[in-house]
Amino acid sequence: MVKKEKYILLDKYIDFLLENSDASSPMWNIERIRSGSKNKWNYIDACMISAYLELYEIKRDKKYLNFCNDFVSAFVNEDGSINTYNIEEYNIDNIRPGKNLFKLYELTGKEKYRKALDTVYSQLKTMPRTEEGNFWHKKIYPYQVWLDGLYMAQPFYMEYETKYNRMRFCIDSFSQFENVERIMKDTNTGLYYHGYDESRQSLWCDKKTGLSKNFWLRSIGWFILSLVDTALAIDESLYYEFRRLQEMLYNLANDLLKFQDDSGMFYQLVDRKDDKDNYLETSGSALISYAFLKAVRNKLLPKRFEDYGRKIFDGILERYLCVEGEELSLGGICLVAGLGGKENRDGSAEYYYSEPVVKNEAKGVAPLLMAYTEIIRLGMAYD
Repeated sequence: MVKKEKYILLDKYIDFLLENSDASSPMWNIERIRSGSKNKWNYIDACMISAYLELYEIKRDKKYLNFCNDFVSAFVNEDGSINTYNIEEYNIDNIRPGKNLFKLYELTGKEKYRKALDTVYSQLKTMPRTEEGNFWHKKIYPYQVWLDGLYMAQPFYMEYETKYNRMRFCIDSFSQFENVERIMKDTNTGLYYHGYDESRQSLWCDKKTGLSKNFWLRSIGWFILSLVDTALAIDESLYYEFRRLQEMLYNLANDLLKFQDDSGMFYQLVDRKDDKDNYLETSGSALISYAFLKAVRNKLLPKRFEDYGRKIFDGILERYLCVEGEELSLGGICLVAGLGGKENRDGSAEYYYSEPVVKNEAKGVAPLLMAYTEIIRLGMAYD
């Protein structure tokens, strides 16, 4: 199949997902479907909504905005309260859906979205922290910082502070990145470890450093995107902080290239390509593609990273996007991976390879669609 046909398939896939999903039953959320539970406020759906909001801004087709508005309105009430959202869970993932409220408020003018921004922000005001000052990943994971948590909270935090709180705590947001760079970055590879436990109590952490054992691709993908989105949200007056975020982004982007496969994609465990059970993984690769392309467009990374981002994107399409029967299928997606918890996830290589690899799941689909919006913006979709 030639490349142009892959893009035509992707366009059809985007509309197919939209036409067959709503807030109660999004067809992309396989993890929720498998659990048999009702849908709720969550970051997975939020990433899909972000992709559709981007498509609306590019194409100005009302079907995208109407879908996003209807989907999020199913959770957000007129007084700004949010159905199924429990602040006292102190789950950092639940901040991420709040990022879409900025754009929905801007596009619709609905005051309930402005009020809901305050609701989400109230979680950050009382969020438990490590001694270094970083938000815990979740209340059920005390004293732990997970790399993906930076993406879930910090772009929202920085944008809220900049727009609505007179920048009072912008430095607090920025400092959490500096802590992560100082503590969780490996100086040999330039990569970042998945997790850090300040208490050193978790079964998965090194008792001396508090760090987990491996470099999990999707967590690094979330993190590099957090650097992009937080840098874009920061006020221009914070020039030093902006340049430091840009420096972290540039350094990580360069170091990632050392581990890129010839296909353009990256492996589930980034630095262990020779492991027999390792595999080229879609979601993390797509996140890096999106981060590269978005950063180039916004002049955060040099122009050469545009080619790297495009190569990753095309590699995913060539390897994992296909037609099965009469339906489009996107494969190579790690369903879920974490540390500790009731599953006693030990952070070993064997653990990461044991998690299900699935098709058509939003943690892979959403990053691919977000990356595609950059491909469209750059005019590269059908060349």
